[in-house]
Amino acid sequence: QWLEDAENGLTDEFRVLLAELSNDLRHLDHRIADLDTRIEQSVKTDPAARRLLDVRGVGPLTASALAGALGDGQTFRKGRDFAASLGLTPRQHSTGGKERLLGISKRGDSYLRKLLVHGARAVIRHAKDRDDGLSQWLNALKARKHVNVVTVALANKTARIAWAIVHDEASYEPMLAASR
Repeated sequence: QWLEDAENGLTDEFRVLLAELSNDLRHLDHRIADLDTRIEQSVKTDPAARRLLDVRGVGPLTASALAGALGDGQTFRKGRDFAASLGLTPRQHSTGGKERLLGISKRGDSYLRKLLVHGARAVIRHAKDRDDGLSQWLNALKARKHVNVVTVALANKTARIAWAIVHDEASYEPMLAASR
């Protein structure tokens, strides 16, 4: 609109700069769309990533990142180890036999942690409208805890579920997701 409006007082040099920046943004939009398509195609060919797509809050980008981080699932002994490697478990500060849990450690893969947290936010946003076991668990937890704590708890649960799916070569079972 600024480029087409001849009466707005912009100089010719600035109009050229804006036109070039606009072309750059269009090119980046096309490139991002192309990369999204390639990621979606690679997820369709990877059996582990395809199984991970069934988990609520996991889309193609998160599924491909989880499949890459987990490999065959044998790197980690249990799901908690994987969640801890992402920084999704509470830090502990214990002394004299008294255990104190602090916030999440935020160590590990920040990109994958961010994807899981954003996916968890999306699931929590729609949990109030659903009546399945996971939504009931989330709503009950949200009634007692701050929404950010619930978000990280769900991201932690999602990471553990992802590990189990990849490690055991199993499919996602929604009934098990609601259990502690």
